[in-house]
Amino acid sequence: MESQPAKPLTAGRSTAPLSGEIAVPGDKSISHRALMFGALAVGQTRITGLLQGEDVLRTAAAMRALGAEIRKDGESWIVAGRGIGALTAPDDVLDMGNSGTAARLLAGILATHDFYSVMTGDASLRTRPMKRVIEPLKMSGATFTARAGDRLPLTIQGARDALPISYRLPVASAQVKSAVLLAGLNARGITEVEEPEPTRDHSENMLRHFGAELTVSQQGKGRVIRLTGQPELRGADVAVPGDPSSAAFPLVAGLLVPGSRLTIRNVGLNPLRTGLFDTLREMGADLTIRNARTQGGELLGDVIVEHTALNAVDVPPERAPSMIDEYLILAVACATARGTSRLRGLAELRVKESDRLAATAAMLRAGGVRVEIEGDDLIVHGAARIPGGGLVQTHMDHRLAMSALVFGQITEAEMRVDDATFIDTSFPGFVTLMHQLGARITAS
Repeated sequence: MESQPAKPLTAGRSTAPLSGEIAVPGDKSISHRALMFGALAVGQTRITGLLQGEDVLRTAAAMRALGAEIRKDGESWIVAGRGIGALTAPDDVLDMGNSGTAARLLAGILATHDFYSVMTGDASLRTRPMKRVIEPLKMSGATFTARAGDRLPLTIQGARDALPISYRLPVASAQVKSAVLLAGLNARGITEVEEPEPTRDHSENMLRHFGAELTVSQQGKGRVIRLTGQPELRGADVAVPGDPSSAAFPLVAGLLVPGSRLTIRNVGLNPLRTGLFDTLREMGADLTIRNARTQGGELLGDVIVEHTALNAVDVPPERAPSMIDEYLILAVACATARGTSRLRGLAELRVKESDRLAATAAMLRAGGVRVEIEGDDLIVHGAARIPGGGLVQTHMDHRLAMSALVFGQITEAEMRVDDATFIDTSFPGFVTLMHQLGARITAS
């Protein structure tokens, strides 16, 4: 795979309020799933608002390689699906780029199709563990061969007569849950997943939207999802809302830069994705929702945010599944808050695009913020003045790069980012959008 040249950027303190009305790219989680479910459905699926970042385009390419027809039609994407169990063996290795979500979900699909396939990814994705999906998916009858440490490249021989899986997640993970459900689509009988606490439910919502028979029941603090195998999914229109994880970056910038006021339109408000909004409100943020509505099984609305002096927060570990991708930018907000914040139970951050727990602490330290890691907790000491002036190593992590560029809007001296190339995997046009709001970001 060809490596791209590094793209260093510098972020300087905003000298004027950020203002404007914007929309962020489509939700990445929903975009991946819309392409996959469309490929597994009979008939045509029309997708509007699809995120056209590199991660999602890798999913589109993979589904084409497996036999689905996918094309762009103006602002929409059209998927002509193959039907459950009717995907065909790819002629080449499936390269998932930087997307752990795409790789893990696709492993579920491939596990119950009776052919041989190989998945790989970029240098970052090849360091990330796949054992968490390999172990349950083996129960279907599939066989897997991976590099040491259960890392990509990964070979998969799908099951000839796939068995339904019954699995209790050892830790909350929407990716593992979704992989098991996707495997269950092509297995006779009932596939059952028990999660210890609720995780984002885009897969369940979309399965219902395409016509699958699926039930969800509460069990203690968690849930049990049961899927009837071998349904006939029918093509369905999907309108992808704005990604709340992407909205988090301009949103927090608007909270932190004095005098700012922003409106972010059509943001996904799935209750299992809005932990950051709840946390910011606990910190005193002036954050309101208008025009809330449901579209294609998903709640969305307009988010309005104004500059607010924030207070420190103690975030409980059980909130992690609803904001796992937002802790980096939340830590930036905590750096400005009055008092000491403690973000608890962040073990999952250690196995993301980078070790995000260590990388977040390093980013804040590069700006002169006092921060500690105790076990799986991140402790951030807020300050009225943040010196800045440091260099942030992004480790090929798009969210770390964006968080650092927002961080630089509030530090006394400029913050430098070693490589922002990977921002395009989830938020194409991020720097341009931030410029439109008045942010100071320049090439280094």
